[in-house]
Amino acid sequence: MVDIHTGPGAPSPVSPPTGDTKLTPGTRAYRRAITGLFAAGVAVFLLLYVNQGLLPEISAELRITPAEASLTVSATTAAIAVALLPLSALSEKYGRTRVMTAAVFTASVIGLALPFVTDIRAFIALRALQGVAVAGLPATAMAYLAEEVSAKAVSSAIGLYLAGNSIGGMSSRFVAGLVAQWSNWRVSLGVLGVIALLCAVVFRLTVPKAANFRSAPINPGAVARTVSAHLRNPLLLRLYFLGALFMVVFGAVFTVLGYRLSAAPFGLPEGVIGAFFLIYLVGTVTSTYIGRLAERFGRRTVLYAGIAVASAGVLVTVLDSIAAIVAGLVLVTAGFFTGHVIASSSVSSNAATGRAQASAVYLTIYYIGNSIGGTLAASVYHGAGWTGVVVVCLASMGLAALIAVRKI
Repeated sequence: MVDIHTGPGAPSPVSPPTGDTKLTPGTRAYRRAITGLFAAGVAVFLLLYVNQGLLPEISAELRITPAEASLTVSATTAAIAVALLPLSALSEKYGRTRVMTAAVFTASVIGLALPFVTDIRAFIALRALQGVAVAGLPATAMAYLAEEVSAKAVSSAIGLYLAGNSIGGMSSRFVAGLVAQWSNWRVSLGVLGVIALLCAVVFRLTVPKAANFRSAPINPGAVARTVSAHLRNPLLLRLYFLGALFMVVFGAVFTVLGYRLSAAPFGLPEGVIGAFFLIYLVGTVTSTYIGRLAERFGRRTVLYAGIAVASAGVLVTVLDSIAAIVAGLVLVTAGFFTGHVIASSSVSSNAATGRAQASAVYLTIYYIGNSIGGTLAASVYHGAGWTGVVVVCLASMGLAALIAVRKI
């Protein structure tokens, strides 16, 4: 069975530095850190999935297939996967807060430019560039929290940061759907770009300066050795693939959801479809409590629960019923965030060295899973309908279960 804390080749958890520089829950500095990272998470996930709920409208206006339209999402996540490691290395030299600040502001400015792009190829290219900018936040944020927050509160702090991610992801689809129904998808992109920029300002004004960061020179050879060591670590490797498989399911379901709900027998408009993404609030609640549940019942037990819940949710969505789809999406969302919080916080806790690179590798594989899930599901849906999407998701969770019970 997977032991989240130990395993062949697993590094020993890092002992927290002595002194009073670590942020602890209840203090003003801790609240500022969580507020800043929460706002940054909202900003980047507003931008990351800004057009996912608008894919049917984009397909119709530009006369492209669902698989082609999905590239406007998967190009961004693929770019994140490529850029995570280089940008995490930059954060080791120039500091976590500097890289995170550059990331959220650059991504927001690109978001404000997107509504004015008319060529689909240029749009995809700009979305990929936006993905490069967004990549500066995720791995760096987790490394910042692992370094600055007291060891006992790291899982909870990361859970709160991921709650901001879920708020951003939910808001992007919901607000985009409402604005698109009132006007069009280009206006939606502009509105969300402004909101993301405001969140970036909040982040910059609230996040405390890192007290435990120590600058290190950029050494490509050392980075390669660190990454290679992480990829040879059986425990970390299992966690990387578990995160990716959960993301395959999440990316598949929510990328294709708009197409299913806009087609027969439902025929729902954009504003109503956008309301389905309010289910992301389940992820917000789940993320804030998973750390506590893991401390009480054990990370491994909670991980198994996440796999079971996500699988049950996918099965429920087979029914052609709005109530069943809502119930299924609730379960899928809760299961996904459960797996993601456990896997990502375990990576941060168990990386003995190169925490930023360890988190970057996790997120690289995680976003590859997102790109694969979204594009594969869109292609399968085009030929086999929603049943094909369900098969892809169940296969992913089945593989996750095998990884969780067998050593690799």
